[in-house]
Amino acid sequence: MEKEKKQELLRTLKFTLFSVSAGVIQILSYTLMVEVFHWDNEHKLTWLSNLISLILSVLWNFTFNRKFTFKSAANVPIAMLKVAAFYAVFSPVSALCTKFLSGKGWNEYLIEAIFMVLNLVLEYFYQRFFVFKGSIDTAEKHHDEPQEEPKEEPSEQTDAEKTVETDLEEK
Repeated sequence: MEKEKKQELLRTLKFTLFSVSAGVIQILSYTLMVEVFHWDNEHKLTWLSNLISLILSVLWNFTFNRKFTFKSAANVPIAMLKVAAFYAVFSPVSALCTKFLSGKGWNEYLIEAIFMVLNLVLEYFYQRFFVFKGSIDTAEKHHDEPQEEPKEEPSEQTDAEKTVETDLEEK
């Protein structure tokens, strides 16, 4: 029981650290779009900056958490579809809320920070208990299993090859 608690705590810590690194990617890409491309409140494009930075963050976070946090050997396309389903709800809600709040004069970075924290918490529970449920640590077990050597299939020899082989053996 104690080992399981430590393992779960470590898993939560890894998820948080990878999410923080994904957050860095999200905020850097968001800042690039707002400050360099001017996709901001003034140009009514804050929602687009939010959406693109979120997508970049999700791809990063999914890849690292599947491999290192949850160590899942689950079907990657299916797991990715499950994550896409989460973001099919989360992204429009966050984009609409961002558009609404920025229209009310809220600071772009405060809005982004709020949705990053919401994303971290909600995504952890979603991935832990839905996306990777039943497949946690399966990649580790699968990797540790002894790999069978590929068996060589006996080749079918033609009569001429058998004759040559027999002649060589007799000499």
